[in-house]
Amino acid sequence: MQFTAEHQSFYDTTKRYVEEQINPHTAQWEKDGMWPAREILKGMGDLGLLGIAKPENVGGLGLDYSYQVAFAEALGHCNVGAIPMAIGVQTDMATPALTRYGNDYLKANYLKPSIAGDLVGSIGVSEPGAGSDVAGIKTTAVRDGGDYVINGSKMWITNGTQADWVCLLCNTGDVAGGGKHGNKSLIVVPLDAQGVQRQTKLDKLGQRSSDTALMFFDNVRVPVNHLVGEEGRGFIYQMEQFQEERLFLAASIIVPMERCVTETASYTRQRKAFGGTILDNQVVQFKLAQLQTELESLRALTYRAVELMLKGEDVTLLASMAKLKAGQLGREVPDACLQYWGGQGYMWESFVSQMYRDLRLHAIGGGADEVMLGIISKRLGYSKNKA
Repeated sequence: MQFTAEHQSFYDTTKRYVEEQINPHTAQWEKDGMWPAREILKGMGDLGLLGIAKPENVGGLGLDYSYQVAFAEALGHCNVGAIPMAIGVQTDMATPALTRYGNDYLKANYLKPSIAGDLVGSIGVSEPGAGSDVAGIKTTAVRDGGDYVINGSKMWITNGTQADWVCLLCNTGDVAGGGKHGNKSLIVVPLDAQGVQRQTKLDKLGQRSSDTALMFFDNVRVPVNHLVGEEGRGFIYQMEQFQEERLFLAASIIVPMERCVTETASYTRQRKAFGGTILDNQVVQFKLAQLQTELESLRALTYRAVELMLKGEDVTLLASMAKLKAGQLGREVPDACLQYWGGQGYMWESFVSQMYRDLRLHAIGGGADEVMLGIISKRLGYSKNKA
């Protein structure tokens, strides 16, 4: 992937918006446990940033996914990890399948307004008993005349208390009929529908400025034209969505991890102990150098996956590797850097401690490290089952 002047332009526009419209308020949003999704997404929509790689006929810019990665990377200039994640739900998690397979009605009434920033979207896959085990979901959608009747629950839904709609993965058939992969569908559910309950906002370790909801669906009726693509192909569509989600997640945390390293280098250069600075110690120099090398490797891996995606190749293996590496570094980098800050790093308001809390999620959300290792093992032929 070549990072051109055009990519830099999107990067700079996004970074400027983050620095001017988001960062001055993140401390308060963290305290409130809520971000103003409508206000921020509308501002980004007006700049064309919510549909960079979406077709022009739905309000997007019609550019390739490399520009989306530049956008994701620039979001990393946020002072907190919650906001890039919440924005990514709108751009790379709830809308890819809708873009590819949605009918004209869904595109006009949900996708296009979401790209404009007029609607807030969310993605409903995980359940209390089915996180990384996507095939184990229990939520059902039963056909009744011209409607689907939906029952079940979803958990850990980012943007869930504010969203206007959710792209919901549910069972539309029995396991015997289509197997645990062939009985699932994606359905767009308006969250003002009767029978939807999503007032419970979850109290999280990190990423506190984005709202995360527990949703219940009690005989929720949705017209059948809210089905995304074909019935029974929802699992496949969701696996495709995961590829963009995982590349987005990998790209979006490179910059904050780099900031952890550079700010730690600056702090240890000033901090005195035992007759010298902390940075005078070779072990500290080597550790920070190693971390920066790992981050450059993650960037190169992510860019390579995007380049092959643009050539039409299946990037499941590389996207899974990038997601795995990002999740591992999301733990390692803030933890190692915090150690060199000593007591100051343990303070709640420290940027390093903020990333220590926020980036821990990246080894869990979007597929846990163990799931990524399972996919990688299968793709490399180490497992008898094909991915």
